[in-house]
Amino acid sequence: MTLPITRAIVTGHTKGLGAALAEQLLARNIDVLGLSRSRNDTLAQRFPQTLQQAALNLADLQIVTRWLASDALTRFVDGADSVLLFNNAGTVQPIGPIEGHDAAAIANAVTLNVTTPLMLSSAVAAAGVSACDRRIVHISSGAARNAYAGWSIYCATKAALDHHARAVSLDANRALRICSLAPGVVDTNMQAEIRSSGKERFPLREKFEDLKRNGQLVSPEQCAIQLIDFTLSEAFGQTPVADIREVAQRG
Repeated sequence: MTLPITRAIVTGHTKGLGAALAEQLLARNIDVLGLSRSRNDTLAQRFPQTLQQAALNLADLQIVTRWLASDALTRFVDGADSVLLFNNAGTVQPIGPIEGHDAAAIANAVTLNVTTPLMLSSAVAAAGVSACDRRIVHISSGAARNAYAGWSIYCATKAALDHHARAVSLDANRALRICSLAPGVVDTNMQAEIRSSGKERFPLREKFEDLKRNGQLVSPEQCAIQLIDFTLSEAFGQTPVADIREVAQRG
């Protein structure tokens, strides 16, 4: 009996949650294509046969467009029974009141947080045979559903992913499932970046300092396990927007 072949694309796979997702997927014998500005040498040494990597600046539209125009994605998914896409890469910058935002920083955030994930989603939806099961995971945030002072760009970009998932779920494509999934508060470099922000730029900084101080941050490894378990479950895609803390409790 031939086992189903599952392959996964993970953006931002070199650190934090992205690295944990790639590691957990590879440990489950799922081939991974990692997309990031740099390579994950540690995972490459551990999984030389099942990890592929492409060094891409995901905030550069020309680079992403050229890569999508190549056959790299098609070759990776060829022969797979199931393809997973984890749109994980993102940035919380620029932080602060709107009048202090640099135009280039805004463009960088929108490209990395929204444009590239949507481009990759469309490419994955079109890649492979129509019967291939495809599952798209946007790594969202509570900031998509609640407004925070100082995070206008981050809130807006994450909300865009949520609404994209809602609209895509209405498309008549039974082989495609999508969910914009909030992972909770994960102990990553982004959290350290948030805690280093001045209160004048991010008034809620103390809240995130307390979460770290009180041990209330989830490890990337623990979060990755929950995200992958849910993505591979039959429940995935039943609702286009979800919070892993809620669906994990139900499971």
